[in-house]
Amino acid sequence: MPRQTHPYTFDLGLLLANDPNPISVPRTHDTATLEAHLTAVARDGAQVLINQLLTTCPISSTPQGVLLGLPPQQTPLPREKPVPTPKPETKWEAFAKRRGIKPKTREQRRNLQYNEATGEFERRWGYKGANKGGLQDEPIIEVNVKKEAERREGTSVRGDKRREIREKVKRNERRMRKNLRNAEGRK
Repeated sequence: MPRQTHPYTFDLGLLLANDPNPISVPRTHDTATLEAHLTAVARDGAQVLINQLLTTCPISSTPQGVLLGLPPQQTPLPREKPVPTPKPETKWEAFAKRRGIKPKTREQRRNLQYNEATGEFERRWGYKGANKGGLQDEPIIEVNVKKEAERREGTSVRGDKRREIREKVKRNERRMRKNLRNAEGRK
C-alpha cells in the first residue's frame, strides 16, 4: 500500500472517516484486480475508523453488552426536504395587522365563565355550553306570533338554535374558502 500523504479526518458522531488522498486505481482492465484493490482501500478505511473509535471514545460494560459512547457530530448535514415556504397571509391576518389586533391571551381563550345564577363555572361553548341558551332545559318557551306564522311546518323552536349554529358554520367555511382563493391569487 502506498504511503498516505494526508491523514484521515474523522467525525465519530456520524461514524465517518474521510480519506482526502486520491485512490490510485491500477491500469489493468481486469475487474477482479480492481475489486481487490477497492476492497483493500475500504478495509483500511474501516480499520482506521474502528481504531479511532476504540482509542478515543469511552467504553462501558453492561449486562446487555459492551457500549461505546459516541461524541456529538461535528459535520452539519443538509435537510432532507427544503425549508417550507411561508403560508400566504389571509384576508383576516392582513386586516388584523392593519388594525393592531393581537391574538387572545391564555386566560381569554379559556372555555369557562362564571355563572352568577348558579355560582359555578360553566363552559362558554361546546357540551352544555352557555351559548346554547339553555333551550333544552326550559320547559316553557315564549313564542313570537309573527315568527310562528312565518315558520314552515315541521320546524321547532329548539331546532332553530341548531339551524342557526349550522348556518354560522357554513358561513365560516365559505369565508375560509374565499380567503384561500384570495391568498392563492396573491402569489
